[in-house]
Amino acid sequence: MCATKKLRGPEVARLTKPGYYSDGGNLVLQVTGTGAKSWLFRYQNAGRKREMGLGPLHLVSLADARARALECQMQLLAGDDPIALRTTHANARRAALAKAVTFRHCAERCIEDKRPEWKNAKHAAQWGSTLEAYAYPHIGSLDVRIIDTALVRRCLDPIWTTKTETASRLRQRIETVLDWAKVHGYRAGDNPAAWRGHLQAVMPAPQKITRVENLAALPYARMPEFMAVLRKRPGMAALALEFTIRTACRTGEATGAMWPEIDLKAGLWTIPAARMKAGVEHTVPLDAATLAVLERAKPFSGGKGWVFPGARQGRPLSNMAMLELVRGMGAKDAAGEAVTVHGFRSTFRQWAAECSTHPREVAEHALAHRLPDKVEAAYQRGTMLEKRRALMSDWARYIDRV
Repeated sequence: MCATKKLRGPEVARLTKPGYYSDGGNLVLQVTGTGAKSWLFRYQNAGRKREMGLGPLHLVSLADARARALECQMQLLAGDDPIALRTTHANARRAALAKAVTFRHCAERCIEDKRPEWKNAKHAAQWGSTLEAYAYPHIGSLDVRIIDTALVRRCLDPIWTTKTETASRLRQRIETVLDWAKVHGYRAGDNPAAWRGHLQAVMPAPQKITRVENLAALPYARMPEFMAVLRKRPGMAALALEFTIRTACRTGEATGAMWPEIDLKAGLWTIPAARMKAGVEHTVPLDAATLAVLERAKPFSGGKGWVFPGARQGRPLSNMAMLELVRGMGAKDAAGEAVTVHGFRSTFRQWAAECSTHPREVAEHALAHRLPDKVEAAYQRGTMLEKRRALMSDWARYIDRV
């Protein structure tokens, strides 16, 4: 019987002379002229001498090389050729990888499938940017079948307590993508990004670790001065911002406004349900000052198409145009934070609560908010149009005092 385990660890480390050094059991250490050392499994199969590399010495220890050589000997004993078997396994792995569907591929297809249900292209862009920033670096290139709880948490943990709202949305989006993959047969089993009955057991609830911070809003006492400066500003962004403030609408509702939605005679703007956050048609009363803004905007579009057209042909004003204008005007809230366009809705709501006698539900309806009390909402199914018209007229008189 051939001796085995002839080599010793320290001896292997000291070998420098080029040649082959047998450990027995078909295991050989090869030392090249450059001093590189690697392990070989030397054997005969069907009368043919063969050498199979087992890895370099700096990565494969003597003990590991012996274990690999023993595995090859067992394959020979079973009637297999170790080299042919390794090639077969490698080809199988490559074939499996070729068939693998990555998380990123599923996410991109999921976004395309869901795009028609979203109100605007911005929502799809936000989906993509969130996954691009926080999910793809960790799981984007991985086979969607292997995504587990540990991998999902690898995406969420770095931002769960620092960017909680973003992290919460990221979790929901990963969950949706994995559900999409399961429906299409790309994965099976429970969803590792599910909150109820799963992640909620091991992660702090978002509402417990951070409070929702309102967007920076200008104090209502400074609104008359701000409006006096704004009215002197030229350009489409200034007109759109003034219109947005006077109607207390959302940015996207204003920039997406089209002339067929507006009845100048009746002083009404009817926003289609498809463009409303709540998915319900909303009618906005327009006072004389707001109608005057529309008259100033009309020459830019000839009273057709977009009320506030953008620089690009056939496109509305960019959502960022008004925000850039507000930043340029240097408006700050009480804490010194830069004011946002959406914050003017908060300004309006605070003014209505503290400076007017209009009922709370009228102000909430003006903002197109759903009443939280279902019983109260059932009694307030009407649009309160005339009451809201009076409210918006008072708002206009207040902000136009200067």
